[in-house]
Amino acid sequence: MCIVVCYLSIEIFRKDVALGEGRDEVETKVLGIAVAFLTTLIMTPLVRRLAFKIGAVDCPNDRKVHCKPMPRLGGVAIFLGFVIAMLVTQEISKITLGLIIGSALIVALGIMDDIFDISPRLKLLGQIVAALVLVLFGIEVTFVTNPFGGVVNLGILSIPITLFWIVGVTNAVNLVDGLDGLAGGVATIAAFCLAVIGWLEGQYMVVLPAIILGASTIGFLKYNFHPAKIFMGDSGSMFLGYILAAFSIIGLTKGFAVMSVFVPIFIIGIPIFDTAFAIVRRFMNHQPIFKADKEHLHHCLLEKGLSHRQTVLAIYLFDILLGVSGIILTQLTTAQSFLVFIGVTLAAFVGADKLGVLGSRAVQTLEMPQQERKYSA
Repeated sequence: MCIVVCYLSIEIFRKDVALGEGRDEVETKVLGIAVAFLTTLIMTPLVRRLAFKIGAVDCPNDRKVHCKPMPRLGGVAIFLGFVIAMLVTQEISKITLGLIIGSALIVALGIMDDIFDISPRLKLLGQIVAALVLVLFGIEVTFVTNPFGGVVNLGILSIPITLFWIVGVTNAVNLVDGLDGLAGGVATIAAFCLAVIGWLEGQYMVVLPAIILGASTIGFLKYNFHPAKIFMGDSGSMFLGYILAAFSIIGLTKGFAVMSVFVPIFIIGIPIFDTAFAIVRRFMNHQPIFKADKEHLHHCLLEKGLSHRQTVLAIYLFDILLGVSGIILTQLTTAQSFLVFIGVTLAAFVGADKLGVLGSRAVQTLEMPQQERKYSA
């Protein structure tokens, strides 16, 4: 991951020099990336001590894989690294201000949940308010690509779809935060993929913030990779999901005009697919959609005999493949992107079925002859 950061940074700065940007501006960007990494690296141990003092501790239960109380609040360190680096490198534009204010709200909500375990309804309300902040600052989905050509302007549906996307991705990353280093690594991969797409498409307003987010998260992974010393908590997983959703909207609406609407789905990757698998699994098993279980991708890989680290690294690989697929989509026509999206999605569901991610009854139902299924209903 560090190699990717260095390579992307060198390419960006080489472009900046070619475009006539001064040495001071280039040095500022290098400084910003370093600040993001070092701030998180330094702040995480301090946040860890604070978490123990104020009771922001995650206790073991039958759904969790850790065996002892673990401090949360790691997201605070990631957030500080990101925001400080953004202030160092970015002009305080309307979009930058919206990102910072909205992120502060979502992190504050996560801190409350890390300490007090607030109700799902209150958490959802807070997420909607934070998403509305982005809309107020001009970050919204105003159109989607038509698989058969052209774009569809959303009109009055723009705000509801924007809120659905932001809240959905925020919760998807939160949902995948089940193993040491998993959510942080997946978010880092997504951030770098967004940076690559921005670089390829010439939309540099997304590139540096995405690299800053990745650098900040890498600084946290030193303490969060197995065996973890601290969890990111909801303050971290919700922040990462929220900011990735925002970046994908900025990229889609501010420059990637020909980019398929399917690209952000692949870039966010595992969190979105794992959430989709969970919805299908619970529906097929006649369970409430929001009921927690132990049949997520990481649970199934652990049951297959993989170690904690092997499971996380395997999911990293899956996510990289999805991210690369998303990057490839930007080089295809919308119709071609649609076909690739259908193919990859079908392959993902077949793979999930084989691993048991869709659940035992879901598998049986899919395999049950039609006549037998009719009588069992």
